[in-house]
Amino acid sequence: MNMNRVSNSLLDDLAADLAPVQPIRLWQGIALLAVSALATVALVELIDGLWRGIAAGRASDMFFIANGMFALVGAATTFAVLKMASPHVGNRHDGARWATGMIVLLPLTAVLTLGLFGAFDQIASDAHGLSCFVAGTAFGLLAGGALVAWLRRSAPVSLNSAGLYTGIAAGSIGTFAYGLSCPIDTVAHLASWHVLPIVVSAIAGRLIVPTLVRW
Repeated sequence: MNMNRVSNSLLDDLAADLAPVQPIRLWQGIALLAVSALATVALVELIDGLWRGIAAGRASDMFFIANGMFALVGAATTFAVLKMASPHVGNRHDGARWATGMIVLLPLTAVLTLGLFGAFDQIASDAHGLSCFVAGTAFGLLAGGALVAWLRRSAPVSLNSAGLYTGIAAGSIGTFAYGLSCPIDTVAHLASWHVLPIVVSAIAGRLIVPTLVRW
């Protein structure tokens, strides 16, 4: 028996069941998440309405610093997740790590300016804090779902890292979008109730996302 003929026949049988797969392109993922982020902001406008004080010039420096930071973290971690969909040698995510680390500056600023007990007092007595936390977390689900769908089309090597960054990206986009409707710009409010959606989403992403994209 000719072993080469048998091997070729086996390969032909295996190849006959294969179907063409559209290659993963980074720009498509960027476009998908850009649309998801814009759709999230649009949902915030439809459900709660964006704060008109932004256009009227009533927003403080802290408002822009905090929400700009959330947007930056969301963009950096989103890009990291999209790159994880096509792993290759030298695929590093230092930008996402540094951007995420900046979030610590908000709670640190609150403690330094208000004192530990002063910050806790303001956070505990914040009547709008819980609603901001719940809304910021919920509005991140759209971006999180888009990232999970993207990862399911690909073959990420580190599922735990992909899940963690997916959660951070979703929480950051959600709290940024809802932050555009929230006029409360105290450092205690922004450093707690607007940061918590990122923390909770990161934990959820680390625990849940790997089970959804495992291959």
